[in-house]
Amino acid sequence: MTAAAGAGGGGAAPPPPRPVARTAELLGRRADRAVPVGGGSICDAYQVVLAPRGEYPAPGDGEHGSAPREPAGAEAGHAGAPSRAADATATAPHVTAPHVTAPADSATTVFAKALDAAPADFFAAEAAGLARLRATGTVPVPEVYAAERDVLVLQWIEPGAPDRAAAERLGRGLAALHGTAAPSWGTPGEPCYLGPLPLTSPHRPTADPAAWPGFHAEHRLLPLLRAAVDSARIGPRDARDIERVCDRLDDEAVAGPPQPPAVIHGDLWSGNVHWTADGRAVLIDPAAQGGHPETDLAMLELFGCPELPVLLAAYEEVRPLPGRRARVPLHQLQYLLVHAVLFGGGYGAESGAAARAALG
Repeated sequence: MTAAAGAGGGGAAPPPPRPVARTAELLGRRADRAVPVGGGSICDAYQVVLAPRGEYPAPGDGEHGSAPREPAGAEAGHAGAPSRAADATATAPHVTAPHVTAPADSATTVFAKALDAAPADFFAAEAAGLARLRATGTVPVPEVYAAERDVLVLQWIEPGAPDRAAAERLGRGLAALHGTAAPSWGTPGEPCYLGPLPLTSPHRPTADPAAWPGFHAEHRLLPLLRAAVDSARIGPRDARDIERVCDRLDDEAVAGPPQPPAVIHGDLWSGNVHWTADGRAVLIDPAAQGGHPETDLAMLELFGCPELPVLLAAYEEVRPLPGRRARVPLHQLQYLLVHAVLFGGGYGAESGAAARAALG
């Protein structure tokens, strides 16, 4: 499906899809063309080609109904690389609002995505997550051009093939990201979503390394388990074994040594690693939060990722994690539960199998 402004042919051009029209309105630029693209499993997404600034449709011409307003915020350039360098050991700032810029006139293409009936804070949470990652100065993420209830507009980054050198850089970047202290487990006082599912956080922020077992059980595993049980997508034995994991999370033989909260991507499956035409790996669609670093690595392994051995080797050169292999099933468990809740199928049984593997 393509929306083209000023298309010829006998009648008026059909109106563009709502996310495309909203993108044009928010950025103050006419949308000349829009092409549906992959945007994950839950959102509609478009590559939107913009007209030069100032070439607005006349009010009432049928494309938007009125001339687009100028976007809020100063004009700024756009780049997928981190916006500033940061010491990987520095404490990440508390993010209270997304980093939003307007694309420069030279930016003729943007990425827009929308979700019908999205929660009011859904796209704001994603924008804030990108800002949280960007603030560390460790991994490349796209610029945010607009974050509204009904649409998120990001920098368009031309896709490319997976690249060994890019995987090495990403491995080192993730090690630096995970060396960045987070102010608390989760995102207290701020929304966070894993796919369409909201994630809770402690009411009172805590960065106590010993608090991770309780946080992970109370705010990650048990809510997802309850949702899977309530929807009949997990069997009784598998549910009991996941409860056993939660009961034993304070045992270092299961969870490993205490770990202070680090800034993590939070939903780092291979689809959220965007390999680019200029030889980088850019991270997208985060559930960024204060979490356990091994969670990101386990998610990369769950569904496979190009050049994964190269990435992991580069990571561990910078940040060795003794005994991590034995803990992979534990850190994959929440993602398997998410898939059980959303998709059913065999994910409930896989969740139970991961729990038993975690228990040894």
